[in-house]
Order: sequence, then C-alpha cells, then structure tokens
Amino acid sequence: MITSTQSVPAKKSMFVTGDGQNLFVTFLLISSLFLLWGFCNGMIDVMDKHFQEELHLSLSQSAWVQFAHYLGYFLMALPAGWLATKLGYKGGIITGLIMVAVGGFWFIPASHIAQFWAFLLGVCIIAAGLTFLETIANPYTTVLGNPQYAATRINLAQSCNGIGWIFGPIAGGMFFYSKDAAGNSTGSQTLWIPYAIVAVVVLILAVIFAFANVPDIKPEDDYHLDHPAPNDSRSIWSHPHFVLAVLAQFLYVAAQAGIFSFFINYITTQVPAIPAAWNTPIMQGWFETGKDGLLHISNKGASNLASLGFCFFLAGRFSGAGILRKIEAHKVLGLYGLLNVILSFLVFCKLGWVSVASVFLSYFFMSIMFPTIFALGIFGLGSRAKQASSYIVMAIMGGAILPKLMGAVGDHYDMSRSFIVPMVCFAYVAFYGFKWPRFSGFKGMVSVSGSGH
Repeated sequence: MITSTQSVPAKKSMFVTGDGQNLFVTFLLISSLFLLWGFCNGMIDVMDKHFQEELHLSLSQSAWVQFAHYLGYFLMALPAGWLATKLGYKGGIITGLIMVAVGGFWFIPASHIAQFWAFLLGVCIIAAGLTFLETIANPYTTVLGNPQYAATRINLAQSCNGIGWIFGPIAGGMFFYSKDAAGNSTGSQTLWIPYAIVAVVVLILAVIFAFANVPDIKPEDDYHLDHPAPNDSRSIWSHPHFVLAVLAQFLYVAAQAGIFSFFINYITTQVPAIPAAWNTPIMQGWFETGKDGLLHISNKGASNLASLGFCFFLAGRFSGAGILRKIEAHKVLGLYGLLNVILSFLVFCKLGWVSVASVFLSYFFMSIMFPTIFALGIFGLGSRAKQASSYIVMAIMGGAILPKLMGAVGDHYDMSRSFIVPMVCFAYVAFYGFKWPRFSGFKGMVSVSGSGH
C-alpha cells in the first residue's frame, strides 16, 4: 500500500495552485456550468409524466426521454475528450455552450412539429453539448488549487449542480403542466419556453468565457503516465481504480436517473392518501381527488416535491464537501452507498410514509456519489485525466438503459417494487468505495511524489 510522500502546507488555499495562482474566480465561472446542466437535468426529470399523459405512453416508453438524454452523452463523450485535448479547457467549454444553445432553440420548431421524436432530438442535442461541459469541468475543478482538496472542490462545484436541479423541476412544472382557465393542459404549447431561455443564457455565458481567465493546468502525474519508463506501455486501462470507476459511474447514474425520472410516478401512485385538512388555499393545485374518492398528490404537486428532493440533494452536496475535508473520499462514498442500499430496500418494502421519507433521504446520500466517483477514478492519471474523464462521462449511458428496466418493473408490479434496480446499483458503488485503496494502491486520495509508484 502506497502512502503520500509529499507534504502539503496546511495554510495553502484550496484555490491556489503550486505556482501561486489564485483561481477562485475561475472556479466560480466553472461552477456556473454545473448549475446550468443541473437545471437542464432537473427539467428532464419531470418531463416523463408529461409525455405519458399527452402521448399515452407507458412508464418504460416514456423512459425514451432519458435514453435520448444519455445517448447524447454516450455519443459525444469521446469526441468531447479529444476536442478538449486539442482546444484546451476554454475552447471545449465554448463549443459545449454553443451546442446547448442550438438544442435549446430547436425546441421552438419542435413544439410546432409536436411529435415525440422532435422533442427527443432536442433533448439529445442539449445533452451532447452538456457532455463537453461535464467532460471538461469535472476534472478541471480537481486541478484548480491544492491537490489535497480535489474531492472537496468538485463536490462544492457539484453543489451548484444541486441548485440547478432544485429550480429545474419548478420550471418544468410551470410549463409542462400548465393549464388554461378551463382547466385544459397547455403544456404542449409552452414546453419550448424554458429551453429558449436556457439557449439565450448559455450564449451569454459563451461570450463571458471567451474573455475569462481559464488556464490549462496539468493534473498530478502520480502514476508516471506522462513520462513512462522505457518499455512501459501502461495505459489508463491498466489502473483498476479507473476501470472500476467507469462501471461505478454507469451504475450510479443508472440508479440516479431511475429515481429522478420516476419520482413523480412514485409520489402520485405510492404515497398514502392525503388528509383533507392539508388541502388549504396555500396548497392549491398540489392535490387532486383520485378514482378512489381520496385526496392524492397531483402532478404539479409532485413536481414541487421533486424540488424538495433536490433540496435534500443540495444539502448532501454542501455537507459532503465539508465531510470530505476531514474523512477520506472513498470511505464516505462507501458509507453513502451502503445507506442508499438500505433506503432503497425500505422503499421496496412499501412501508407507507417510512418509504416516502426513504426516497427523500436517498437524494441526500446520492449527492456526493457522482463527483466523488469521478475524482477517485481520475486520481493520479496526469494529463491523461482528460481522456479518462471522457470515458467516465460516457458511463453516464447507464442513465439511458437501466431506467427502462426500472420502468418495466414498475409497469409489471408498481413503482415501489422497481426500487430493487437502484438498490443493486448502490451496492456496487458501496463496494467500489470501500475497496478503492486496494484498486488504486493508495491509502487515500492525496497527492504523492514522484517516488510513489
């Protein structure tokens, strides 16, 4: 087992690099990208129920929305990694922002075409642009200062992602589930509005980044991949901590996408009947009377509750960033994965309000998983971190495949039973976290000297 042999001055700032650059402003700009894709993802997660009702789709059929979204990531991950290497961080970010703008504006003609494929195409184009941003921004945060705080920085940046995810469902609920004075749905006519606004905002961001200080910084080369010894043909695929991180990210995003995309279906079908006393003027539109004559949460109410779930998610991100300053990242990942296995099992068991509370708690404990797996996976890979990053982003394809399985289980049984799918995924994430030191050869994710490996 290899330990760190390079001491890091305790007084060194989290955002000051080894050559003395203070990159806090750059970090804030990069964090705005996390907010952007969180907002876009949040809208995606409340879109399924809209298409189920407007186009009369089953749960597994509506999961084509997630498939199109994550297909964009899969198709563009390797090209994004290659272009990021050629264009640098700044060029890659601007390219991604322009692609997101194109996808956002496409929703205007898509609303007139009014076909499922047209909306799926827009979702896919936006995701392709977001792929550039994620491929670049995630590893970039790990080098914007003291290497000791790489996991902390990526989790802080991902907290902005959580903020975007809070407001995404609110915007989606406003426009996807809007009604006219007669009570008729107008969602099909107004769905394009939030995407057009996103397109305008990202074009402004592209201009800001064109003039901003976004230096290219080479990550720590702890495994000597940049300057290999003679006859040393090792690649990133020779490092188990990276290879298994790709699988961990595939399964984590699968679990996350399934829970997020079917949250509204779960809330509107599995939550116990609501007491009539809760139906106050303040909560107008949150509830509706079901076929059984009892009060249940409406689609709009469930969209608002999705934002509450993302508040738990955000709280987990912020608290996780603090925890990761004191506890090794792989231990936190393992523990949170194990807790989500337990919570998914409680949902599966259909325990009424206990299961409902477990869904919200799962948001909290999912919070640190994506960025922490990312940081653990690219640890020590030097300049090849960009290439490794593209493969880890490609693993997001898990969000396209397994939600369809979760939806099929929900169609056959119910949404509570479908939580067996994310439960299995979280079990592997826990395994990866607890066993990371064995896979990487390091006791913890800190910088090491050239004599380490």
